[in-house]
Amino acid sequence: MEKILIIDDEENIRLTLEDFFSGEGYEVVTAEGYDGALKMIDVSSFDLILTDINLNGKSGIDILKEVRVKKLNCPVVMITASPDLDTASDALRLGAFDYVSKPVQLDRLMHITKTAMKQKELANEKEKYRLNLEAIFKSVKDSIITVDKDMITIELNEAAKDICHLSRDSVGKPLKSLMTHCDGRCMDALVETVNGKKPIEMYHLECRHKLCPQQVVTVNTYPLIDNKGAFTGAVLVVRDETHLADLEREMRERQRLHNIIGKSKKMQTIYSYIEDLADVQSTVLVTGESGTGKELVAEALHYKGGRNHKPLVKVNCSALSDNLLESELFGHIKGSFTGAIKDRIGRFKMADGGTILLDEIGDMPPKIQVKLLRVLQEKTFERVGESVSIKVDARVVACTNQDLRGKIERGEFREDLYYRLNVVEICVPPLRERKEDIPSLINHFIKKFNNKINKDILGISTDVQKLFMDYFWPGNVREMEHALEHAFILCHQKTITLKHLPPVFENFFATKANLFKDVGVDEKLAIVQALEKAAGNKTMAAKLLGISRRNIYRKIKDHKIEMDNR
Repeated sequence: MEKILIIDDEENIRLTLEDFFSGEGYEVVTAEGYDGALKMIDVSSFDLILTDINLNGKSGIDILKEVRVKKLNCPVVMITASPDLDTASDALRLGAFDYVSKPVQLDRLMHITKTAMKQKELANEKEKYRLNLEAIFKSVKDSIITVDKDMITIELNEAAKDICHLSRDSVGKPLKSLMTHCDGRCMDALVETVNGKKPIEMYHLECRHKLCPQQVVTVNTYPLIDNKGAFTGAVLVVRDETHLADLEREMRERQRLHNIIGKSKKMQTIYSYIEDLADVQSTVLVTGESGTGKELVAEALHYKGGRNHKPLVKVNCSALSDNLLESELFGHIKGSFTGAIKDRIGRFKMADGGTILLDEIGDMPPKIQVKLLRVLQEKTFERVGESVSIKVDARVVACTNQDLRGKIERGEFREDLYYRLNVVEICVPPLRERKEDIPSLINHFIKKFNNKINKDILGISTDVQKLFMDYFWPGNVREMEHALEHAFILCHQKTITLKHLPPVFENFFATKANLFKDVGVDEKLAIVQALEKAAGNKTMAAKLLGISRRNIYRKIKDHKIEMDNR
């Protein structure tokens, strides 16, 4: 039941209005003057106040002022015996809902009352919504900062004080002028959102704030759109993940790092190398067989470090001729060679401030090796056809599946360049040396190809699982990815079976199943065939034959099998 307070020094008016509103179903309280009304306002809440302008030394305007001081969400209607323009204007200016003249017309008063009650209900809902938003805003543990189109700070929550070290004084000031004690990469994301009107996500950034240099955060920015669809600004959300980052570093077994999958001991060592080297500017040489994931390691080194907001530029050194590779790396000027129809910047300049990945570095021609050595030593180079030195700040990560020491002995690779590149070497193990990672890789690729090919395959059969664990994987993780993609295309059921795999796996399974199973089999021939299929690897040949490693060594000796003639 709505509650009305009637304030008037004339008793007959109080009684008349009390009877009228009580008859209409309202709860009514009356007060004779200013002091009595204030006591009632202090102890009770009202949905509407009707007050006379004149209250024996005080006025209804004073009541109105008290209501505003106490921030009561209660409409006030003035009753006046002699209304004039100044009185009405003062009352409305100070926040009165409306006013009525004496003698009071009850039907008009009721109309004003109902309108005021509806407005109060809407105001209550709005206030409730505002308070809920404010409570949520305050309770969120992430730092939330909103800015307008000119990057002026509109609002921030309590968490912004702890994470970003901003105070309430920041409101109304340019945010960029306040973010001077940290790395500032969150500001880059916010500027990009304001300019492009699109959300940005940045993961695991190190703030490098003077007050908390080890703080690690995840940053999300979103455009602010009003109810008319107009862009009004942006919101910056900063989540403190320092504790999670510390826990992740301390964990013995992590399932993945960046896009690298694996929990084996060898992969944990790789993860530790990446974390230790991410913010070190030393050149890194990533080695390993084809298909092991060397490029993923190089990407992780870039994206986990302080250069992650700058370009990662990739160059395949085996894909281009000498002249084209030189131009690709260092750029050229117009007319420097046939076909150079305009100036061009090279990949090193594109990677300025970021990272350049030199893949298949072992195939780099000697002429380019000399120029690369200079870049590593002096951080300068010249474009093809130009003598002006260009300064560049690009971290170099090189990858190879070749034996560079052997190439040095054969005079195919510069020894001084090798030592410049091999400041730190990360050797990515082949898949056959980390087979405990195979189940995790299978799950990863199943999720990937379900999304890519729009299927709902649940997994692989037991036979396929065992086959994958026994297989030698000469093509490593890349071979597994291609094998599963092939299977996804052919599979029209929930489980991948042997028939969905590429032929090489069916042949492998058949060989393993048949060797040593048939009566009268030529044991020596079976061993020789197994060694051929395993490229001379005795452990793999033993698995093909279904015997132990010790057993195959014994049989090789008993049958006098010459390994050089297999």
